[in-house]
Amino acid sequence: MNNRKEQLAAFDRLLTIMDELRNQCPWDKKQTMQSLRHLTIEETYELGDAILNEDLVEVKKELGDILLHIVFYAKIGSETNDFDIADVANDICEKLINRHPHIYGDVNVTNEEDVKRNWEQLKLKEGKKSVLEGVPNGLPALVKANRVQDKVAGVGFDWEKPEQVFEKLEEELKEFTNEVNSNNTDKMEAEFGDVMFSMVNYARFLKINPENALERTNKKFIKRFQFLETKAKELDKTLGEMSLDEMNVFWEASKKND
Repeated sequence: MNNRKEQLAAFDRLLTIMDELRNQCPWDKKQTMQSLRHLTIEETYELGDAILNEDLVEVKKELGDILLHIVFYAKIGSETNDFDIADVANDICEKLINRHPHIYGDVNVTNEEDVKRNWEQLKLKEGKKSVLEGVPNGLPALVKANRVQDKVAGVGFDWEKPEQVFEKLEEELKEFTNEVNSNNTDKMEAEFGDVMFSMVNYARFLKINPENALERTNKKFIKRFQFLETKAKELDKTLGEMSLDEMNVFWEASKKND
């Protein structure tokens, strides 16, 4: 692995290349924070995929792409004299120092939960009106539910035992079933949301990341379905020409490849 001097040299090299591209490349010259935004989101999802696939070679590549975006935003910020990469780095350093008084101060903690509670309390002291202010509005609903629950748990608003959460989930399932039986679409949607929220909460107590869990199932389903499509082609058939029983034979066979 590279030592600290080599790491700093590599970062300096990236900063130099960014300066050159911004000055000389027609595409890089045109970019703004707004034009880069959707690309940054895509790169973040690609990193997430690489992590889920446990492909460390791809993780390294995607981290490089995201690092480039960070440097790019900082370069744009420097051009308007608002901030540069040093300001970005120093701000996060100061935040980390302030948010870790058990490392850089005289606060004592005994476990991870103490750290999380201190973190949220410190954010409120910094001027935030709500512990939920740090949850972006644009997050996907499943991720947002997990972050909301994690945030409020950090200030003590939480269940005590997983069994309590499971009982709540069963209660929400019964309420959902009642609305299904009454055939009220609006109320069904509301109760289904409560079921999902409770599922996310239960997953949190079991130390399961719901987004990762669902994405694993998505990937598994896609892999099995594509196996089914391949087998249909080998029979010179389309899926529409096959009976459900025929498809189920191949679906069961696909499970052996999981």
